[in-house]
Amino acid sequence: MCDATDQNLADESQFIHPNIVATVQKESPSPELLSDLADLYKIFGDSTRVQILSALRVHEMCVGDLAGLLNMTLSAVSHQLRALRANKLVKSRRDGKIIFYSLADAHVEAILDMGLEHLQEINCPPHDPHCFEE
Repeated sequence: MCDATDQNLADESQFIHPNIVATVQKESPSPELLSDLADLYKIFGDSTRVQILSALRVHEMCVGDLAGLLNMTLSAVSHQLRALRANKLVKSRRDGKIIFYSLADAHVEAILDMGLEHLQEINCPPHDPHCFEE
């Protein structure tokens, strides 16, 4: 039996598998780093921000083009881009008076790709050639 919900897990003698617990404690990131990771994932919890990231995955874009593509106001897109920049998910470059936005690095694209791959795995029957066609 591996249900220790009623036991005091702070006391090592109460662990069912103390060696496993010790290994997990040793190899797990710090609580502070996990909190930061949770905050990062919260950014991906907004569908508008994910739509912006998805668009920028294809090509760098300016605020006006993003607003038109997503049928949003310039102000709304700018607000979301600020959040994405603050979390280092997008970067910008200026070309004259226009600022272009793009994904900050390959990690951001990988996060999007892995999420889509996961959705395909859980939502598609095995070997269905029509599921998530690109």
